[in-house]
Amino acid sequence: MCGIIGYIGDRNVAEVIVKGLKRLEYRGYDSAGIVTADRETVEIRKGAGRIDNLAERLGFLAMDGNRGIGHTRWATHGVPNDINAHPHKDCTGRIVLVHNGIIENFVELKGELLKRGHRFESDTDTEVIAHLIEEELKNSENFEEALRRALKRLKGSFALAIVYADEPDRLYVVRNESPLVLGIGKGEMFAASDVPAFLEYTKEAVFLDDGEYAVITKNSYVVKRINTGEIVEKPVHKITWTLEMAEKSGFPHFMLKEIHEQPSAVRDAIHGNREMVRSVAEEIAKYEKVIFVAMGTSYHAALVGKYLFQRLAKKVPLVEEASEFRYEFEDLVDENTLVIAITQSGETADTLAAMKLAKRKGARVLAIVNVVGSMATRIADLTLYTHAGPEIGVAATKTYTTQLTVLTMLAIETARALGSADEEYLRSLEKQLDSIPVLIEKALSHGEALKELAESLRDRRDFFYVGRGISFPTALEGALKLKEISYIHAEGLSAGELKHGPLALLEKGVPVVAIAPSGKTFDKMMGNIEEARARGAMIIALSDREEVGRISDVWIEMPELDELLTPIVYVVPLQLMAYHLAVLRGNDPDKPRNLAKSVTVE
Repeated sequence: MCGIIGYIGDRNVAEVIVKGLKRLEYRGYDSAGIVTADRETVEIRKGAGRIDNLAERLGFLAMDGNRGIGHTRWATHGVPNDINAHPHKDCTGRIVLVHNGIIENFVELKGELLKRGHRFESDTDTEVIAHLIEEELKNSENFEEALRRALKRLKGSFALAIVYADEPDRLYVVRNESPLVLGIGKGEMFAASDVPAFLEYTKEAVFLDDGEYAVITKNSYVVKRINTGEIVEKPVHKITWTLEMAEKSGFPHFMLKEIHEQPSAVRDAIHGNREMVRSVAEEIAKYEKVIFVAMGTSYHAALVGKYLFQRLAKKVPLVEEASEFRYEFEDLVDENTLVIAITQSGETADTLAAMKLAKRKGARVLAIVNVVGSMATRIADLTLYTHAGPEIGVAATKTYTTQLTVLTMLAIETARALGSADEEYLRSLEKQLDSIPVLIEKALSHGEALKELAESLRDRRDFFYVGRGISFPTALEGALKLKEISYIHAEGLSAGELKHGPLALLEKGVPVVAIAPSGKTFDKMMGNIEEARARGAMIIALSDREEVGRISDVWIEMPELDELLTPIVYVVPLQLMAYHLAVLRGNDPDKPRNLAKSVTVE
């Protein structure tokens, strides 16, 4: 996730763009850049670092022109540095653009363009787009035709803002699975990834839909479909948010915003890893000994990964908290070991220490991480990115579901490499995985009901979350979310453990949250729910089965889905319930007490 701002009009262009970038910095902050243009010249200034520092060091505000675009980056391809910062240009320097999203087929396109003599300066997927438009322009009647032809060849998610030097009165903007909105002014036009970038200047907005692009001048805009060039009539929306609200897209907290970003985050995780997981899976297939290391929410993702690899790849990986790894596994790790380290920030101290130990012992290390260029990526031999974008709320939400997405893709490809699962079944899983963003949206539709449920539970002191098999980590993660932000005591348990002690704690009205999807463990879960119900517990059940609803006090109906994919969807209502309980109890869910986003000390 990155931030884009574009402007055409009579104001000081650079000032508008710098202000817009500052308001979009929550979308990315490892590098930034600006291009401004007038009728004769195009000027680009960009670099690694935060916007305030860059604006002063590079003199952004001294740039002149009648139109411009800017970008604040969250790296997905290429480390955060001056060269990989946006904007990017073609060989002529006349086509300059910024990009939010992931181009799945950029390697293929780049190879083709290199053969045609194009010269590349960066490691990004974005630069490919500029050169592709340049190439299409050679055989097109005009720039707009070349742009459409190039866009049709792109696979993945992308929002673009484009300056073409030879058209001094226009900007082009594009949306496909990455947000882009127009700001409609008087004698000026804006385009941005999000409304805060231009809200100071206008409250009138036009939201582009997927597969659309717009041609904007200072006095007009035309929206068209990429596939056909057909003009699309779009409604103008009046924005009623304040600037502070707009930074959170109208949500009261970043955590709630990030919960609702999960459909697009999971989609980006899929787009960003289709090619890379194949080669990584082939590496994993070589190793008999596989160990996951992680902490906190990432540890719960690792537990899901264990179930996925056992069921699909017929591998039995170990899972260990990174803080314990060096004390318990030092003598077990050698050159025949693959260690998979999962860390959102790539800077978690315990996980980095485990990775370094594994390297010293000769093991191969794979990092699954969200932050490009983080320490984990520099230690690891192999890296897969989750492409979740920056997560401002301390409690992990979209970073967890994207970790699960990457692990699912990796397990499927490892099974394929080993021939350990039926190919038709693997394809079915992949097809269902592609539908997960839509299913998360359906899970989010329970928001109001969960808010009402939270109101009835706000004074409870203890919660129990139970699940079996691959749903056990979901129970752990649900309990962790509640503890982190509502400060209510909660335990996540394997449902089979209930009768081995915890059942003694159940009494009338104690909430038991049961994770009960269809699958191998469903019948046993029904028995565990009945056990808890017989002790007077309040049963809150997540399931796709109506019979669960009949024996529960609250049934959160979930979509039908292969059991192995349910953790990605089933955790969403648990995040929402924890969020609403935190708010009702007067807590700030974005900044829970005593906790930090990244634990960088042991």
